[in-house]
Amino acid sequence: MNFLSVEQLTKSYGERLLFSELTFGIEQGQKAAIVAKNGSGKTTLLRCLLGKEPADSGSITFRKELRIAFMEQTEDLDPELSVLDAVLAHDLPEIKLVKSYNDALAANDEEKLGILYQALTEHQAWDLEVKVQQIMSVLKLKDLKQKVGELSGGQKKRVALAKVLLAEAEFLILDEPTNHLDLDMIEWLENYLSASQLTILMVTHDRYFLEVVCDTIFELADQTIYRYKGNFSYYLEKKAEREDQLQATIEKAKNTFRKELDWIRRQPKARGTKQKARVDAFSDLKKVATQRLDEDELELPIKMERLGTKIVEFHKVSKSYDELVILDDFSYHFQRQERLGIVGNNGTGKTSFLKLLTGGIEPDKGKIVIGETVVFGYYSQDLIEVDPDMKVIDVVREVAEFIPLEKGRQLSAAQLLERFLFPRDMHYHFVHKLSGGEKRRLKLLRVLMLNPNFLILDEPTNDLDIFAMSVLEDYLRQFQGSLIVVSHDRYFMDKMVDHLFVFQGKGKIKDLVGNYHVYRNSLQESNKQQKQEAKAVDTTTPAAVSDKKRKMSFKEKQEFEQIEKQLPELEAEKNILTEELSTGALSNEELQQKGERLGKIVDEIDELTMRWLELSELA
Repeated sequence: MNFLSVEQLTKSYGERLLFSELTFGIEQGQKAAIVAKNGSGKTTLLRCLLGKEPADSGSITFRKELRIAFMEQTEDLDPELSVLDAVLAHDLPEIKLVKSYNDALAANDEEKLGILYQALTEHQAWDLEVKVQQIMSVLKLKDLKQKVGELSGGQKKRVALAKVLLAEAEFLILDEPTNHLDLDMIEWLENYLSASQLTILMVTHDRYFLEVVCDTIFELADQTIYRYKGNFSYYLEKKAEREDQLQATIEKAKNTFRKELDWIRRQPKARGTKQKARVDAFSDLKKVATQRLDEDELELPIKMERLGTKIVEFHKVSKSYDELVILDDFSYHFQRQERLGIVGNNGTGKTSFLKLLTGGIEPDKGKIVIGETVVFGYYSQDLIEVDPDMKVIDVVREVAEFIPLEKGRQLSAAQLLERFLFPRDMHYHFVHKLSGGEKRRLKLLRVLMLNPNFLILDEPTNDLDIFAMSVLEDYLRQFQGSLIVVSHDRYFMDKMVDHLFVFQGKGKIKDLVGNYHVYRNSLQESNKQQKQEAKAVDTTTPAAVSDKKRKMSFKEKQEFEQIEKQLPELEAEKNILTEELSTGALSNEELQQKGERLGKIVDEIDELTMRWLELSELA
């Protein structure tokens, strides 16, 4: 079943054409992603699809009565709403009931809870209540009464994601859903979307996410759209084939073009004396022959100061903020060409560690010794701090007009911008006209222009497109200095680092040899071992369980009473079916139907009996 049809869609801003005559569709159950270079119009396309921006021409048709949920990069949430109210801000009867139930639960209103319990049962909304609790827990939205206006940017993003996931929609349209999520949240979302029957159209730069979740990739390039029926690996393979074929076509056209150009020059100047069809064909041939395939190549041979024997040394360093411990008696000596990744949950002190390293904050105890030859290049998560009305080339010239290279050569600001994927026609654009990814790339360029030999990158891939990330990886592989990376991009971490600092909280840091996947495998193994140990304690030492018994909640009490009513009814139906099946008077079809029903009843009785036993322990 077709959920979305797009026909001949065109959009431009002034003289700048974003895309022209796009035609594509999304089928029910399809999980598709749009990939493109920054500034190509991915977000604009999503906004056009939902009527948030007008298209110049073309048609967009959604299936009638389709329930759609859209998550924007910057969600416009009411700052006065509580977290729970913002998440449940949907005009659906089931969600309204869940919201009322949570309000009554918070107020301990037993009379209202009894009425709402019945209503939730009638609307079969208990699954939704469980889903709310699960999503809020996974996204670490603990204080449900907190006002949205008091949240950080990352918390607001998680509230927006929870709101979309709880919309009970059939079609999700997501713009960068993994931004501001930690690794556990990303992997949970990955599994949740993969296992769901939802139809999805998303924009994301997370390459593992694209690999696992998506079955279709749309590439927006050259103002048109290319469709690849497969995941990210398939897309890369087929894109390379398409570009090889195009390059062969261009080379063939160039050879023919040279011959035709010679023929044109030898003909009389009067157009009427030439073969008109051949002249017209020459014009079309010229368009093909003069095409240029963009080869993204971040070439930056900036002269780098050689590192001495002493790099950076931490000597029994401690740092805390009130009860939040960042480092506790931490010692470490950094080496030349070290490639370190930093991972850990939000709030464990990763960014504070980087500020300690670069002198942004001072330790409470211990000392940090910096080698004399060390030149830091620190790329933080903050946006570039320049006048938004400055021109791109002036942002570079503010650092230097000419940049020294190896072997005494130098590079002009304009040449440097071109090598950093800013074509000549962008050099005189104002900074405020750049996309988020282009601003981040410009900031990264300024950091690298300082010729660092110790490079620190804090979430460098945020808002960068997959093409820019690929060329950044190529550059960093050639970088001869020391490198530290903090990133939630698993693909990037796997390629860039050879050991990890795992921030475990309470000032504890584990040094793990290997990349991100080694870390996740060790974490899974550790969790598995903990569960086995906990299970062993449960079975061998029941006395270890606390003597203080948890009280039955109101919901559990209602469930307990419901089960006590259900079990006799099911037992009665089981007895009737057993008698009917033993009479020998049933047809084959009736035998099959009643036999299947009996099997289901037996399973249900077993399940309810086990639950009754669990609840009776609390009663």
